[in-house]
Amino acid sequence: MWGDIAIAFLLAFITAYVVTPYTIRFAHKIGAVDVPRDSRRVHAKTTPRLGGLAVIAGFIVSTFYLFAIMSIEQGLTLIDSNNYHIQLIGFFTGILILTIFCFIDDKRGIPPLVKLLGQTLAAIAVTYSGVRIDQIFATTFGGTITSELLSFIITVIWIVGITNAINLIDGLDGLSSGIGIISCISLLIIFALNESSVIAIILITAIAGSLLGFIPFNFNSAKTFLGDTGSNFLGYCLAVISIIGIAKTYTAVVVIAPLIIFAIPLLDTSFAIIRRIIKTRSFKGVFQGDKGHLHHKILMARL
Repeated sequence: MWGDIAIAFLLAFITAYVVTPYTIRFAHKIGAVDVPRDSRRVHAKTTPRLGGLAVIAGFIVSTFYLFAIMSIEQGLTLIDSNNYHIQLIGFFTGILILTIFCFIDDKRGIPPLVKLLGQTLAAIAVTYSGVRIDQIFATTFGGTITSELLSFIITVIWIVGITNAINLIDGLDGLSSGIGIISCISLLIIFALNESSVIAIILITAIAGSLLGFIPFNFNSAKTFLGDTGSNFLGYCLAVISIIGIAKTYTAVVVIAPLIIFAIPLLDTSFAIIRRIIKTRSFKGVFQGDKGHLHHKILMARL
């Protein structure tokens, strides 16, 4: 199994690395570029922001390859009592929804509430397919969530929250992609040590490989950005895969680990929401960008 997974990792890496230059040209061609018009932006030159398409390409090529090879060679069964095939349909449907909304946002911009709608629809799609947060409560408190509606709502909030958390920290060259790589490696180690679902291991490996193929183009000074397409895809995938990875595992560390791994993005997002509401004295202020994020504070301290 691990030999095939290593090959899939390299395939994701190579695909993302090869495709990224094409996304740079494509972004310039259609005008999907980030122009530093205000002081909130820390880059000094116009930069394309469709690098996320390369990450998505590497992920899809790698996962489809690995599912096919492992199904043939090792008898990996997606159609079973766990309904992984239905969950994967919901998962990839969510990716498609997010990609459409965020691609439009990267190209010409959309209102924050419209983007939030896209994130919510993606979360609903994968949650409806059966990816639910319920075993966390079974492990921690000795019982499952008896209300399907409560489980559904908690799962949607988790996915939308992590998606936004990763999106909001995408403010410096290599930051969100670097944190994504660290998160992927951490989750992969936890899944492997605790005999989590093979599906989760496959998905998280593909994400890690794609990010490593992309990040050479994202180091300072970045040739391209992940864009909303990439950062939302990354946050969504990490949120969903963390649920799949712990779904049938009853070890406390597997339950707590995702909260620890995503602690900084979640705290930064929470503080941003509170800070913006206090500053503007309105809930509408949540959608107004600022330079109060943790990475901005660190950057200013260095200067």
